[in-house]
Order: sequence, then structure tokens, then C-alpha cells
Amino acid sequence: MMDRVYLPFDTNPSVPAYSAPPGAVDAHCHVFGPGERFPFAPARKYTPVDAPKEKLFALREHLGLSRNVIVQASCHGTDNAALVDALNAAGDRARGVAVVSEDVADKELVALHRAGVRAVRFNFVKRLVDVAPETVLLGIARRVAKLGWHIVVYLEAADLAGRIPFLEKLPTIVVIDHMGRPDISKGAGHKDFKSFVSLLAENKNFWTKVSCPERLSLQGPGTGETPDYADVVPFARTLVERFPDRVLWGTDWPHPNMRSHMPDDGALVDFIPLIAQDETTQKALLVDNPMRLYWAEHPEKQGAN
Repeated sequence: MMDRVYLPFDTNPSVPAYSAPPGAVDAHCHVFGPGERFPFAPARKYTPVDAPKEKLFALREHLGLSRNVIVQASCHGTDNAALVDALNAAGDRARGVAVVSEDVADKELVALHRAGVRAVRFNFVKRLVDVAPETVLLGIARRVAKLGWHIVVYLEAADLAGRIPFLEKLPTIVVIDHMGRPDISKGAGHKDFKSFVSLLAENKNFWTKVSCPERLSLQGPGTGETPDYADVVPFARTLVERFPDRVLWGTDWPHPNMRSHMPDDGALVDFIPLIAQDETTQKALLVDNPMRLYWAEHPEKQGAN
């Protein structure tokens, strides 16, 4: 493992011009450490700055949001202690996405469920993790599906095609992070992104997050009358319009591994009306969809195609 110096998160984000509907959910964010209390995994491939739960919850209030879905990141490995601590502190205002190993005990899965975990994350980005064999991941998926959990998948666009046969075997809902990380330079009309849209159209149990424009954009923050990350808007808007009941949005706070710039979280909230252009669609994206997936008393289950 080699540490690198990454940018710290913005401690003074703007107040969004856009007012999210009551009950809005930040469906993709993280907590890191603090390292003295929740040590980072020895085998991690990056070391983030401390980003404790108190900072996350303060940001939630600042942005005018109501709830969080906190995603376990690779720097904490399969030790979900910081995640569980944040969930316990948040009560019903947060749910979690854990990372577990193949030998995780049933009683640990039950404890995670009681804390508010409703999914596991499979990370296929090799610069961040040592990817587990698909047979191992399929075994984990079968176990957590019995709890009504779903699978969150993080991968690069170039690796998507090779993973589709595996994804279609998963026995529960599959949520693909960050629109599958499309190559923005190719444009939303390119066959690669059209293939991603077709994948969602053909697999009714596949969802996606229209998140992380700051990671995907070639343009970066806007200047003058140009909005931040405008080149990502056609991709996200396409997905929101085509699959209004299977999209989620999140800040990705505290934006680990950002090298070029650190986004203004207020500006990320102002990205929402650019991609969800009416109140009904905004409510689906920010409230109805995450509540159905993470807060339903009997979580939605769907079989693999």
C-alpha cells in the first residue's frame, strides 16, 4: 500500500439554490474514521482524510437534505465499525451499504441488518481493491438476498461488458454506482453509453446512481453562465428520464481520491434540477426511490433475469 496526498473535503460549501423536497436522501456518501478510533485497513490502497459522522450529518442539514445512505469504502476494508457507529448515531435517518468477506458469520449479517445495513458493495476497480473471485461474490449475494438486501456494484465503463454475465446472475436488485462511469468524451449518443442504457432496459432489477459528475466531467466546475459539470448532464438526464423509478442520487461526500479539484457540495445539489427537470421526477429521484429501496419495512425483492 502506498499513501498519496489527496485533497481534503470542502469545509465551507455553498448553500444550494435548489431546495430539495422534504425527505430527500443523499444515497451515496461515506464516513472515514476518525482513524484513531476506527483504524483504516492495513491493506488499503489509499488513506483518506478523517471524515467523521458529525461532519456528514452537519453537511446533510446544511444542504437541506433529510437522510443518508452511507457506503462502506475500501479504505476500511471489511471492518464496518465506523459505518455501524454512524448508523447507530443517525437512527432512522440513515441506512448503510457494507463490505463483507465470504466467511462473514450469519450473526454478523443479522447485526448489520439491525444497525440499518440494507446492501453489500462489490468493488471491481482494481486500483482501489484486490477484486474477489466472482464465485465468492455470488455466494455472498445469495446469503444477503435472504435478508432482502441488494448489491451495489462499482466498476469502470471499460470493464462493464465483461461483468454483465455475472451481474445477471445476482439474485437480487443490482445498483450500479455512478452511471457505470461512462467516458464523457464520447458523448451520450455513443454506442458505449447506449449499451449501458440498454442493459438497464433489459434488466428490470438493475438500478443506477446518477452521481459523481465531479469525477466524470472533463469540463469540471463551471464558469460564468455555464453550470458545473455541464458535460455530464446529458448522461444523467437520459437515465433519469428513461428509468425514473430506478435511479438514485448522492453527493459522494467526502469525495475520496479527488486530485484535480474538490467539489462544492452545494453545487452538486444544484446539479439535481438539471437532470431531473420537474417536481415529480425530483421527488422520485430523491425521496420515493431511496425510501422504497432502503426504508421499506419489507424490502423489495426481485429475482435475476
